[in-house]
Amino acid sequence: MGMQNFKLMIEYDGGDFHGWQRQAGQRSVQESIEVALTRMTRQKITLIGSGRTDAGVHARGQVANFACRTRLTADAVQRGLNSMLGGAIVIRRCETAAEGFHSRYDATCKTYRYTIRNHPLPRAIGRHYHWHVRAPLDLAPMQTASRYLLGRHDFSAFEGAGSPRQHSVRTLVRAEWRRSREHYLEFFIAADGFLRFMVRNIVGTLVEVGRGKRPPEDIPTLLAMRDRSKAGPTAPPQGLCLLEVAYG
Repeated sequence: MGMQNFKLMIEYDGGDFHGWQRQAGQRSVQESIEVALTRMTRQKITLIGSGRTDAGVHARGQVANFACRTRLTADAVQRGLNSMLGGAIVIRRCETAAEGFHSRYDATCKTYRYTIRNHPLPRAIGRHYHWHVRAPLDLAPMQTASRYLLGRHDFSAFEGAGSPRQHSVRTLVRAEWRRSREHYLEFFIAADGFLRFMVRNIVGTLVEVGRGKRPPEDIPTLLAMRDRSKAGPTAPPQGLCLLEVAYG
């Protein structure tokens, strides 16, 4: 049996897990898949994710890889995992990758979507997939503020405590709002990497702009100040979804 490197594209409902990363005494996405792989291959498997998602955050396109000596094909691995994992995790794709492929180090861009329901009334069905904001939001200044985020900046002002990083400089290539359907706003953001809570801290600040609590021009000031305490609150996790991880 030769060593194979398998690449997975994973969808999961983050509400069922305490985040992506394996944690003692907590149910995580990483550990759930590792346990299933170990049962399937009878080998100790370490799954490498493209990055962490926090408790309650969802994913449609998380990418991970693992190395294993097996005769199983990629299709067999996908079918086997989906039969064992239950409905909260789905392996959308499985393929063999080059021996040196690393899902985290080789990633070049990640895209997230944040969803807001902007209406006086909350929703019972679907409440686990958006942030309910009662106060009316003005989309135009939120779009203006978002454009200030584009490019290469130090994002310390939007960094949560305890970020596992060497530096806080990131390059944003997309930051835009859309009105997806009546009473719903979606924020799309893409970058070469993200700091802990960075997207949720940005969204919390942009909502303050939409409510008229701060002008769009606050964004470049915040970036220059690098002071988290001056930015807005952290948006709740359930509105956030990792859409795509790009390579090459």
